Amino acid sequence: MAKIKPRVKVPKKAEAGEIVTIKTLISHPMESGQRKDKKTGEIIPQDIVNYFKATFNGETVFETDIDAAVSTNPYIEFTLKVPESGTVGFLWKTDNDGEFEAEKKIKVG
Repeated sequence: MAKIKPRVKVPKKAEAGEIVTIKTLISHPMESGQRKDKKTGEIIPQDIVNYFKATFNGETVFETDIDAAVSTNPYIEFTLKVPESGTVGFLWKTDNDGEFEAEKKIKVG
């Protein structure tokens, strides 16, 4: 399996009250549970990113459940109204109890 790596793009600076665009992408194969291993012929178990949550200074600002219809390396984009300087936190969860996190800071000024 490829290394699972979350990537996020968050502006470093914003004005108070500004609406900014947040972009995320996680490198994940999103196994649907319908493919077979070419060597063994056995079905590869489902393993998808099934949940995503973003927080700002600890408060949830965006969350979603994800299903198997989403392609490899899920990309999520959303907007955020920035009231103050703070930290945007990101969490992805998988079927196999995998959790991946990232953080980025935004400075208001």
